Amino acid sequence: MSEKANIGVVGMAVMGSNLARNLAHKGFTVAIFNRTYAKTQQVLADHGNEGKFIGSESIADFVASIEHPRSIIIMVKAGAATDATIEELLPYLEPGDIILDAGNAYFRDTIRREKEISAKGFHFVGTGVSGGEYGALTGPSIMPGGTPESYKIVGPMLEAISAHVGDEPCCAWIGPNGAGHFVKMIHNGIEYSDMQVIGEAWELLKAAGIGNAEAAEIFKSWNEGELSSYLIEITADVLSQTDPQTGGSLVDVIKDRAGMKGTGTWTVQTALELGVPVNGIAESVFARAESSHDDLRAVAQQTLQGPDRTLQVPDKDAFVEDVRQALWASKVVAYSQGFDEIRTGGMEFGWNINVADCAKIWRDGCIIRAKLLENIRKEYSADPDLVSLMCAPSIAPQLAQYNDAWRRVVSAAVQSGVSAPVFSSSLAYYDMARAPRNNAALTQGLRDYFGSHTYERVDQPGHFHLDWSGDRSEVKTSDD
Repeated sequence: MSEKANIGVVGMAVMGSNLARNLAHKGFTVAIFNRTYAKTQQVLADHGNEGKFIGSESIADFVASIEHPRSIIIMVKAGAATDATIEELLPYLEPGDIILDAGNAYFRDTIRREKEISAKGFHFVGTGVSGGEYGALTGPSIMPGGTPESYKIVGPMLEAISAHVGDEPCCAWIGPNGAGHFVKMIHNGIEYSDMQVIGEAWELLKAAGIGNAEAAEIFKSWNEGELSSYLIEITADVLSQTDPQTGGSLVDVIKDRAGMKGTGTWTVQTALELGVPVNGIAESVFARAESSHDDLRAVAQQTLQGPDRTLQVPDKDAFVEDVRQALWASKVVAYSQGFDEIRTGGMEFGWNINVADCAKIWRDGCIIRAKLLENIRKEYSADPDLVSLMCAPSIAPQLAQYNDAWRRVVSAAVQSGVSAPVFSSSLAYYDMARAPRNNAALTQGLRDYFGSHTYERVDQPGHFHLDWSGDRSEVKTSDD
């Protein structure tokens, strides 16, 4: 073969084929392979004139068609399909070759795979990719992990195909082994919360008598200010879409039953393991679960009583502005919780993640791209040890300014019977964080009462236990 490919892509479903086309558009020669050769042939027939592709029918020919050290992107279903694809590739690789898993893999699986594959002399790069099918083709946000050595080889190619903000690529090396997929997981957790709180805002506008067409215009106007983001932009588009069958509003005929593929759940499970409170993200995951709990919803609608989910709003414009401010504040909390989990996970797993880089590469290409992310990047660049985004110098004063509106919106939701779990839990998170004391003191007293779990005192160090069932005397159980 006279010319070899710069990089290979396995998996010619839409995401894989779009990544391959993106690479070809940037001048790279791309080897492509699919388990079913007909898909490879179809990509060549439909897009072969867009750049240089080398299609192969066998995995052996595919690997041989790539220059060494080989860089091979696999874009297949997470889990068993990924492991099977890796096993198929390994016999044909040479030391120093690189496998990049660009699927939505669980980061602990990536840690396992990286350990196994590196022991055989190869590099494994768990790579988070966000932007959907369109982003894969035109420029996604890319979050690669793995060794620094492997990034020296694949980094320039990934940066070339990523989205850009000015001259800055929305791609950066995140850290060793599972760091890239970990950060992508958190991205998706924030995405869950972001979408849920947008839905809550829409539902509150509906409760105030605002129809979908008017709501679409409101979201469109919000997208021109500090709420500017991809999700706000497409919310306006979805709400303005006419149903091709009935002529009514499309969103009114879409079943209110949201699915999920696991990354939001993993975000919450990992946060629990790390001891990081992400209640807003958790509530968004539970909201999707409840929306799909058909038996519960069916019996509850027949049985449970409450307000009629309507609001009497004397000043509609003022209410809309309240919802806008509450939406911004709740979004900030979602980012705060997500970045706290990234910071904590980076320390726990020894990854030393640059949190500012995460904000930097999310500014474009990904699903949660938003105007706010440039501000977040600046805050973490100025203070890499920032504990919470809520407390950042440019954020805390605005949260204070929006406090009253945030509380009015949560109160309106409660009084009208509109479920707003992320608005509510985000405010609770904010209030608990700022409280000088909270009810955990009583919790510790109760735990010591029934389980001798001890408590700490505010006036001296150590752990203590009270003889609750005896003379109520206190003993010091440890000095730390």
